[in-house]
Order: sequence, then structure tokens, then C-alpha cells
Amino acid sequence: MKLVSLVMIAGLILLYFVDAALKIHIMNWEMLTHSALRFFTGFILIGIGVFYAHKIRLKSAVFLILVLVLADDIMDYYRKVNSFSFEDTLHGVYMLLWGSLMGYAFMKHSKDKADKQ
Repeated sequence: MKLVSLVMIAGLILLYFVDAALKIHIMNWEMLTHSALRFFTGFILIGIGVFYAHKIRLKSAVFLILVLVLADDIMDYYRKVNSFSFEDTLHGVYMLLWGSLMGYAFMKHSKDKADKQ
């Protein structure tokens, strides 16, 4: 649990600094949904599927992520929301990386806990 807590706390601290450096206001509904989509995509597809369980190849996971991000950007385009900027892309990459680290750490902790019992 120490590793999961460490990754979560370090990720939140780095998120604060990334948002401050890129001047992104994450506390609105639009950015929360974008961040959550990218975080949980990284958590499930990359962290669990690729790095931990080895059920998905990295190339397939990257393709699925690109499809999800492209679909999200197309939906924003039709809703007349301009969220396609370099800063938002960097923020999305950070959320994917943090989500993948959290997914790997969580599954490693779950497996270690199950092996002890």
C-alpha cells in the first residue's frame, strides 16, 4: 500500500505543478472529464493490460488510446469546445502516464496481498 500511496501523492503534487505551469484550470466540469478519461484509460489499458497482465500489446493499447482521444476531440469539436492546444495535450499525456503508474502499482499491490493470504 505504500507504493500506491506514494504514486498517488507524488502524482497529485506533480499535477498541481503541471497545472500551474501550463495555466490549466482543472476544477471545471470539462477539464475534469478530460482528465478522468485519460487517467482511467492509462490506468486500465496501459497500467493493467500492458504492463501488469501482459494481455494487450503496447501497440494495440496505444492505438486504442489514440482512438479514444480522437473521439473525445471530435466530440468537443461538434460541441464547439476548443480544447485542442499544446498545453492540453501535455496535460493529457501526464494524466495517461500517471494513470498507467497507478494501475501498475495497484495491481502489484493487489497481487502481493492475494499471495500473502
